[in-house]
Amino acid sequence: MVGYKAAALLSTLASSHAFAPSSVGQSSTTYLSAAATATDAITFDKVDERTGKPTGTSFLPAETIERASKGNPIEKTKLKKDGTSAFVDVYEYAAKFRSGEMTWEEVESADMNSRLKFVGMLHRDKRTPGQFLMRLKVPNGIVNADQMRFYADCVEKYGEEGGVVDITTRQNIQLRGVKIEDAPDVIDGLHARNQTSFQSALDSVRNMVGNPLAGIDDQEMVDTREFCNALNDLVSLDPVTETRGNPMWGNLPRKFNIAISGSRDDYSHTHINDIGLQPVPHAETGEMGFNVVLGGYMSIKRVAESVESDIWIPADREAVVTLSEAILRIFRDEGDRKNRQQARLMWLVEKYGVEEFKKEVIKEIDSYDRGVKVHDAQPALTEPFERRDLLGVHKQKQEGKSRVGVLVPTGRLSVKECRQIADLAEKYSDGEVRLTVEQNIILPNVDDDKVKALLKEGSLNGDSRMKVNPGFIEGNVVSCTGAQFCGLALIETKSNAERVAKELENLVTMDRPVRIHWTGCPNSCGQVQAADIGIMGGPARQMNEETGKMMAVPGCKIFVGGRIGEDAHLSLDPFKSGVPLADESLIPELVEILKSEFGAVDKKVRKRDKIKKLIGF
Repeated sequence: MVGYKAAALLSTLASSHAFAPSSVGQSSTTYLSAAATATDAITFDKVDERTGKPTGTSFLPAETIERASKGNPIEKTKLKKDGTSAFVDVYEYAAKFRSGEMTWEEVESADMNSRLKFVGMLHRDKRTPGQFLMRLKVPNGIVNADQMRFYADCVEKYGEEGGVVDITTRQNIQLRGVKIEDAPDVIDGLHARNQTSFQSALDSVRNMVGNPLAGIDDQEMVDTREFCNALNDLVSLDPVTETRGNPMWGNLPRKFNIAISGSRDDYSHTHINDIGLQPVPHAETGEMGFNVVLGGYMSIKRVAESVESDIWIPADREAVVTLSEAILRIFRDEGDRKNRQQARLMWLVEKYGVEEFKKEVIKEIDSYDRGVKVHDAQPALTEPFERRDLLGVHKQKQEGKSRVGVLVPTGRLSVKECRQIADLAEKYSDGEVRLTVEQNIILPNVDDDKVKALLKEGSLNGDSRMKVNPGFIEGNVVSCTGAQFCGLALIETKSNAERVAKELENLVTMDRPVRIHWTGCPNSCGQVQAADIGIMGGPARQMNEETGKMMAVPGCKIFVGGRIGEDAHLSLDPFKSGVPLADESLIPELVEILKSEFGAVDKKVRKRDKIKKLIGF
C-alpha cells in the first residue's frame, strides 16, 4: 500500500487526472484515509497484489465492514473475494479456456454468477449457459460510428439470435452472447475506444443518464455532457493509476442511479433515479443550477418516486461532482448491508428524514473544503411548457443543422443494423450517434440540405425495422430484455412488444403519442409504472377448451396513467391483473384502454382493403 499511497500523493500534488483539478487533492486524500482506517478485525484483502490497487472493501469504515460480515450472502461474497479486480480473473480464465486448461463449467459459481458483474459481465445461466450480457458505460448516451461497428464485430460470432446489441433505458449499450474467452478482446477494444464495462453492474453506480439533445437544443438550460463524463470518471476511473475501475466506489450496498436533466423536458427521467438533477435558475441571482431529488427507484418489492431534498447547487462541475461524491460516501458507508431490498438510497433518506439527510450531505460537502455551497431548493419555472418529441426531424439551435430521431423497436439491434447506423452516422452526423432512454437513437448535426437524402436511405425505409416517422404507438414502445435472455422474466417482451404495437397501429388511430412499456417481471426494468400503459409479466388463467378447466397461462398486469417530464408520476397500482398474454385476450384489452383513456378511434379501413381481407389476401 505504501507505493500506492506515494502514487496518490504525487497525483494530488500534480493535480492532474480526469476530474476537475480543484477537486483532485481532497478526493485523493479521502481515498487514502478511507483505505488506511479500514478495520483489521475481519479478514479481507486490503490490496490486490495482482493490480497493486486497494480493494473496494478497504475503503469501508470498520462499522460498515462489521455489518457486511453479518449481512446478506452477496456482502459476504464481496468480503471473501473483492470484485474490483475481477477483470484480472477474466483475463486469467480466458487464457485457460483458450489453452484447454479449463472450461466455463469449472469456474467458481460465485465468480460466474456474481463477482464478474463488477466487470459488467452478467451470466445468463438459465437461457444461454456459458454466455454473458456485457453492459457498458456510455455517459450521456453518446457513441460514434466506430464504436457501433465494434459492437457488431463483438457479437457477430454468436449468431443472429444470440449475438445482438441492446439500447437500454439508461441510454446505455448491452452486448449479448459474450463468452469469457472472448471478453479480454472486448474489454481491450472498449478501452481503446475510451469506453469501459467496469463497475457497470451489481453494486455499482450505473450509467450516467443525461440530455440526448445536449449542446444542440435551443431550449437547453444546461449542457449535461460535461457532468455525465465527470461523474462517470468519478466512479469508474482510478484517480491514481488513471486506469478504468475505481475501487473507492467498488463496494456499495446496492446499485446506484444518477440522472441529469438539461431542460424542462426531463428526457433523463430524474424522478426514478437515486440522484436526479433538475435544472432551474436561482430565483435571486439568475445563476443556472440544479434542484436535487433523491431516492427514486424500481424493484420487485417497492417502486418509489424520488423526493425533493430542498437542495440547490450551481451548475458547475465542482458542485455536481462534490454533491454526488458526498451522497455516495454516505450511501456506501451507511446503507443497509443485510436486506438487499432495503439497500437503496430511499431507505437511508427515510431513516434520516429529508431535513436531517440534507444536513448530513451539507456536513459531508463542507468536510471536503472545496468551496461548494449548498442552497435551498429554488422555485421551478411555471410558464407553460410542452414536452417535445425526440423522434423525427427537428431544427437545432445551430443554423442549418437538424437532429433526426430514429426508432429502434424495443432497442434491439442486429449486427447488420448496428453497421447501418454507423454508415448513416458517418454519412450524415459526423459519426455521432445519441441514445435515448426510450431505446432509440438520434443523429445530430445533420445538414439541412442532406435531410431529404437521409430520409430516403434504404436502412430507414421499406422492410427496415428502423424508421424516422413511426406511428404514435409503435414509436413509443419500451421493453426490458424479456424471457429470451433473462431468467427472471415471466414472459417474452421484446418480440411481443414490437408485434403488438404494429397490430395496434392497424386497429386504432391516435392523435398523440402513447407510451407502452413492457417488463417481464415485477423488477420493472421496463419501467411500466412510468408508462401511459405498462404491461408487466404475471400469472393468468384461461379456459382450456379441451379439458373445460381454467389453466395457468402466460399473462400480465396492466398499469395505466404513468407520466414523465415536469409533471412526472408513477402509476403504482395495476389497472387490470391476470390478463392472458395471447393476442385474442390482450389486444382487445389494450384497444379498449386506448379508446377509453387516450382518445383512440377505430382505424378507417379502405373498401378495397376490406375486400382483400374477405377473400383472404
